[in-house]
Amino acid sequence: MKYRLLGRTGVQVSELCFGTMSFGDTADEKMSAAMFNRCREVGINFFDCANGYAGGKSEKILGELIQDCRDEVIITSKVFFKQADHVNGGGSSRFHIRQQIESSLKRLNTDYIDVYFIHNFDPLTPIDSVVRTLDDLVRQGKILYPALSNWAAWQIMKAIGIAEAEKLTRVEVLQPMYNLVKRQAEVEILPMAEAEQVAVIPYSPLGGGLLTGKYTKSKRPDVGRIVDNKMYGTRYGVDRYFEIAENFTEYANEKGIHPVSLAVAWVNNHPGVTAPIIGARNLEQLEPSLDAVNIDMTPEMYAEISALSDTPPPANDRLEEQLRKGK
Repeated sequence: MKYRLLGRTGVQVSELCFGTMSFGDTADEKMSAAMFNRCREVGINFFDCANGYAGGKSEKILGELIQDCRDEVIITSKVFFKQADHVNGGGSSRFHIRQQIESSLKRLNTDYIDVYFIHNFDPLTPIDSVVRTLDDLVRQGKILYPALSNWAAWQIMKAIGIAEAEKLTRVEVLQPMYNLVKRQAEVEILPMAEAEQVAVIPYSPLGGGLLTGKYTKSKRPDVGRIVDNKMYGTRYGVDRYFEIAENFTEYANEKGIHPVSLAVAWVNNHPGVTAPIIGARNLEQLEPSLDAVNIDMTPEMYAEISALSDTPPPANDRLEEQLRKGK
């Protein structure tokens, strides 16, 4: 396992981050512990969580598992989505964040959270208010590094600009969706992160299971996240995506590499990525993702895999100039 700097923080994190969304949900406490221990065994020191995962159970299980290694691991959590059945039970207001940070700290059984994400953009709360609230949490010692997930590049840059102008703690980590079929992050978020030295830990490197080798244009499993979960079905239920998945699986098979390992390795190879977030329901599912670090991703292989899907157009939409560069 290699380690990379987490943006400008000086903290070194494993090149894979383990996402704990399955803890207390599709993985019981025993299996959660087994996967956590396996990750620690191979050198992973980075674990992603959220206040809403499994109704708070994920944080509670992770909190129990880190008790004998708290000083060795970097953990994250998130706030935004509705956690209470009242009008102010969600969002990025100071009111909601103040309540949720205390609940997360209690469930995680820790005095501080290393990386704390605003889980989505809140159009009702001004960005300057969000930045100041996160800065207050840093000053109170409850979080170390503010972070943003599912924000657009302009929103992120506005947050960074406000922090710099007001001498507040800056956003240091981003968590966008990124995989072979969802490449929008390449247009502005990843280049911006490289330019600003912000860490990026993308989620869904397997496309909700689409890139695991189980899906083709004509073959769909009876069970799976895309089949069982309406949100994932909407996100990935596009015919073109299944075509890409089929071609990718054929490519992986030709190379003699598990599609899961190759999908994670492709995401991990982007220079703007710090650590892809991997996840699993059990040890059998976990192993191929862990094997991603053993793949020698040559520039040729990276280009061949990239060519299997659609490169998003540049931010200024001047595609003709991009095409001309390739000649």
